[in-house]
Amino acid sequence: QVQLQESGGGLVQAGGSLRLSCTASGLSFSSYAMGWFRQAPGKEREFVSTINWSGTRTYYGDSVKGRFTIARDNAKNTVFLQMNSLKPEDTALYYCAADPIQQVASYRYFGQGTQVTVSS
Repeated sequence: QVQLQESGGGLVQAGGSLRLSCTASGLSFSSYAMGWFRQAPGKEREFVSTINWSGTRTYYGDSVKGRFTIARDNAKNTVFLQMNSLKPEDTALYYCAADPIQQVASYRYFGQGTQVTVSS
């Protein structure tokens, strides 16, 4: 059974930073692309970032480009999202996702999410 467990969310002031982690089990982690998505209340789920299996290719959504950084540690089955210069509009439930193919949309597995709240 595939499980993706996010952690690291919380409440932070605008301009601050948070580092999200997602640890995977039940899959061959180093064979999967990993992604981060977010969903704010009343809005559709939004693509945030993705990283390929080796960590050599990354993509970001326009709204986070230059502020967020994705990374992975295949030895620890973990993907990270470093979020800097946070804005109130970054407030959302953040999900990690796994898929054999790196993409920006339809991932096979999703975690339960971790809440990020940015106060102004």
